[in-house]
Amino acid sequence: MSEPGPATVHPERLVQGSVDKIDLLLAIDNSSSMADKQDVLAIAIPDLVHGLVNPRCIHRAGAMPPTTVASPNTPCPQDYEREFAPIKDLHIGIISSSLGGHGSGACQATTSASNVDMAHLLARSDENSTTNDLPTYLDRGFLAWDPDQKLDGEPERPDPLDGEADIGPNDSNADLNDTTLIGQLTAMVRGTGQTGCGFEAQLESVYRFLVDPEPYATISVDPATEYIVVTGEDAVVKKQRADFLRPSSLLAILMLTDENDCSIREEGMDYLVAETAPGFRMWRPRAECAQDPGNTCCRSCRQDQTGCTEDPACTDPDGDAARLTAAEDPVNSRCWDQKRRFGFNFLYPIDRYRRAFTEAEIPNRRGELVRNPIFSDLNPDDLDDTLRDPELVFFAGIVGVPWQDIARQNAQGQPDLLNGLNREGEPVGGFKSADELSAPVGDHGSTWELILGDPAKYQPPKDPFMVESMKPRSGANPITGDTIVPPQATGWNAINGREYTIPADGTGDLQYACIFDLPSDAVKRCDGAAQSCDCRAVGGQAIDNPLCEPEAGNGQEDPAPRSTTQIKVKAYPSLRELQLIRELGPQGIVGSVCPRQLTNDNAADFGYRPAIGAIIERLKTGLDSRCLQRTLTPEAGGEVACLILEARDAQGACSCADIPARADVTEEHAAAKEEVLADPIAAAAGWDCVCEIEQLAGAEGEACRHDASDDVEAGGEPVHGWCYVDPANGRGDPAIVADCRADERRKIRFVGGGEAQQGATLFIACPGE
Repeated sequence: MSEPGPATVHPERLVQGSVDKIDLLLAIDNSSSMADKQDVLAIAIPDLVHGLVNPRCIHRAGAMPPTTVASPNTPCPQDYEREFAPIKDLHIGIISSSLGGHGSGACQATTSASNVDMAHLLARSDENSTTNDLPTYLDRGFLAWDPDQKLDGEPERPDPLDGEADIGPNDSNADLNDTTLIGQLTAMVRGTGQTGCGFEAQLESVYRFLVDPEPYATISVDPATEYIVVTGEDAVVKKQRADFLRPSSLLAILMLTDENDCSIREEGMDYLVAETAPGFRMWRPRAECAQDPGNTCCRSCRQDQTGCTEDPACTDPDGDAARLTAAEDPVNSRCWDQKRRFGFNFLYPIDRYRRAFTEAEIPNRRGELVRNPIFSDLNPDDLDDTLRDPELVFFAGIVGVPWQDIARQNAQGQPDLLNGLNREGEPVGGFKSADELSAPVGDHGSTWELILGDPAKYQPPKDPFMVESMKPRSGANPITGDTIVPPQATGWNAINGREYTIPADGTGDLQYACIFDLPSDAVKRCDGAAQSCDCRAVGGQAIDNPLCEPEAGNGQEDPAPRSTTQIKVKAYPSLRELQLIRELGPQGIVGSVCPRQLTNDNAADFGYRPAIGAIIERLKTGLDSRCLQRTLTPEAGGEVACLILEARDAQGACSCADIPARADVTEEHAAAKEEVLADPIAAAAGWDCVCEIEQLAGAEGEACRHDASDDVEAGGEPVHGWCYVDPANGRGDPAIVADCRADERRKIRFVGGGEAQQGATLFIACPGE
């Protein structure tokens, strides 16, 4: 039997054992123009819910296409099995992007009730509601899926303390309420609305709800120093977080937004970037900023200039720090390319959010490291005390990026959401995985280089449609060849239509990353008091916006004039959200907020179905599949030279020998055990017991690799332990890996008593790693 050598000192996590619950947070942008995208998301809700709570049945031999059954408790047909176990314990909550004016005078609650949501859970039927008027689980602001009616501790017996047991569309007597999961969630999505703050703090809202150790209760400006002062703690956020977030769940964040994140730092005088008082303009940047924002002398003219040569343009005729003009600094365009435009970055760094989703400790207000709530037990008095692994936190963004850029490509190199090829050359369609986003795209570099560039070096994306700009851009999409059409030229492209002339005396705008058609029954007339319309005439200027219906006699390729009827919807480059997704690697998922089509609702590329499919595909690998991204090298008998360790809190009663398929860690593997116990989660999780799980060999190993049944036997006796299954290399039955991604159809399989114990975390270590 193959054994790992003493050089095995770098164990890496497998998935946390027995993950049977998901906490899903929908972070929905509620600023102007978002209602149309919320409608598309609402249409996708059934796909999302069914995909999690009633997953497809997969043919064990892979000879037949997947099928579905009526409910989570309905067995699959003969020779089929679930692609993963149905989720029967699911929390779903919604927050918005509105955190008010961050201390400025903008986005007051008196203007709109949706301006100051402050990351509180939303269950409102209308954006103007000041309270959650939709019923939620125990009035806690979120929904709880509980088909077995077990949340009160008494399964199969409906009780007022239980959650929702009806998926939809019709209510039944399976629970004591008169609602359905899909119906309630759809209403909650649409109720988020689009009258929220225009300084969209998408990322900070998520941070405030899930992570911030001390979410402030009040924010104000000290009149003496003009600095921000935050006081107290928001008891509502902390209570909702503790109710919503279970320590052992898979945590998934799904963000829907059509523009870049504007999470303004709530410290110092950073609030000034959100100041919209009449006549207020930001200060000019030094000249160095135009050429190199990374230059140490790229500063605001209002900052200390020590160490830099004098810049005459930094001083106005009165001897004060010079300010930008209204044309240079429209109030609705303050949150893009800030270092170049203002000499200062007013936003929280992306690393704040990467750390929030991956590290056990984070800084509090005073900079002291404290426990990250995501990796803590917020309700120590209940029976759930297992802490989630960082690998069980996923962040998905349906954001402003052309779908053509992130779709898998077919054999002809064309973006194809129906038949695009994965890395194994299989026509699975959909959006690219994390590995595929990092892979080269012809001679253009990786997809990330196309859609994001290198923010650390202030290098823009290679796709000109993803460049933030108030002025018309130029160039062509590197994948499709679509050329950007100038405002005065004749032409049209399939990505953003054409550039347009942003009104000089308006409140500001950027050129679009992508656009899509409004359904015919949702066309907007932008006359009079109509809200959130992009086709109003401003200052007598002729409308040439590609979102607007051409005047009679003109085609969409004609530059102008266009009417005040809006027939299309836009999205801007979501660069900060994309930067975070890239930083999260395999835990990040990207989809486009601009759908491929909204006419054929039976097709796989309809609406946000490709994005939802990518999310479910990635989440299922985090539940309990043990699928591997890399290939291991078996010896002749099928065993691999790897070690599996199981770490858990044994409450001081650790005994490996008393558990099937377990053994004490040998002296040879002591270094691997020490590294496991040095994991940042170890102390907080209370791990006091580390055991080796035994690898199966001989007839037992063959049974593990080739018997796809749930109860594996060899010689008439149950088999306990683990084995490596890799059918592509002749090591096992393909049915065993049918639930894995097409490019990850190999796994560590645990059978019998070798399965991870409840609450345990597993590690694998192989020589040379």
